[in-house]
Amino acid sequence: RTMTFEEIRSQERAESGDRMHAMGAALEELLVSAKKQDNLTVGVYESAKVMNVDPDSVAFCVLATDEEYEYDIALQIHFTLIQAFCFDNDINIVRVNDIGHLADLVGGDESGEQKDAHCILVTNPGEGMWKDPALEKLSLFCVESRSVYEWVPTVTLPER
Repeated sequence: RTMTFEEIRSQERAESGDRMHAMGAALEELLVSAKKQDNLTVGVYESAKVMNVDPDSVAFCVLATDEEYEYDIALQIHFTLIQAFCFDNDINIVRVNDIGHLADLVGGDESGEQKDAHCILVTNPGEGMWKDPALEKLSLFCVESRSVYEWVPTVTLPER
């Protein structure tokens, strides 16, 4: 028996859902591992500084927002500039729509103060480039997304 169009679509949606879940888990894994190795830059201004000074050290970029910041014009301008920079420098970039979860993941500093998690960079310090399987997965996901003209794919972090 051949599958109906509806059955094919629902199977594709399920696969797409599984894939999104896998990408969310990979992103969480990458951020936790990069934080442990001190390869994380958190914050729009901090990220802009790193991109300006040492663009080659940037391995991956995460932009985060939620409804609360949808109309924050300054933030949208920063996002546009960061995206342009990433495209110019072949840096893979994803968007996350749950800034609270992301901020919990990358954590506050010693003072317990929450950091600005709107932009997070995963960096590779110097020559000892670490190869992270989660980074490989996410990079492949970004390349595949671009092939269907989704320039900044959205990743959903796993439920807490």
